[in-house]
Amino acid sequence: MPADIVHLVRHGEVHNPKRVLYGRLEGFGLSELGHRMASSAVAALAGHPVTALYSSPLQRARESAAPWAEAFGLEPHIDERIIEPTNRFEGKRMNKRTVMHPKHWHLMRDPSVPTWGEPFAQIAARVLAAMEDAHRSIDGGEIVMVSHQLPIWMAHRAVAGERLAHDPRKRRCSLSSITSFAWRDGAFTEIGYQDPAADLLEQSTDLGAV
Repeated sequence: MPADIVHLVRHGEVHNPKRVLYGRLEGFGLSELGHRMASSAVAALAGHPVTALYSSPLQRARESAAPWAEAFGLEPHIDERIIEPTNRFEGKRMNKRTVMHPKHWHLMRDPSVPTWGEPFAQIAARVLAAMEDAHRSIDGGEIVMVSHQLPIWMAHRAVAGERLAHDPRKRRCSLSSITSFAWRDGAFTEIGYQDPAADLLEQSTDLGAV
């Protein structure tokens, strides 16, 4: 019997004093608040039969997976397929001046792809493949996969049958949020969304995703 539920968990707040889009850049771990957020996510599933844990290879995801590993006695499996997408704006401060600079116009020519980074369709395909492999890897129980905003949002839209191109400002995927899926009739269906760190979000800075 495969896993009952797959939970996609976003990492907590990142220490980002220069307020750049950090993408896949090294050296961006959780802030003190981010560690508290990660613990809040774990508390939200306390008592659930979590039997497998996966993480993106990036530091902020691995640090967010650590309290899950401790709470459930699990060794995190690193899966490259749930990593943050590539992005040509990495290391830059994302504001109107950056986006409208003439040297970046070629990157903005088609936001529906998007032309500044990894295609939405490719992101959705790799995340769903990782979820399906994880689902089949264990006999029952629930799986936690610690990932990033855009991969999680692409999984949500793909499962819902929605157009992958979207307005990034309207994503429902807060720091340390939990988006849950069940396997039914040969496909995933979304069954829930939780925001366990909601009371900490007003204190947080969330600038890492485009």
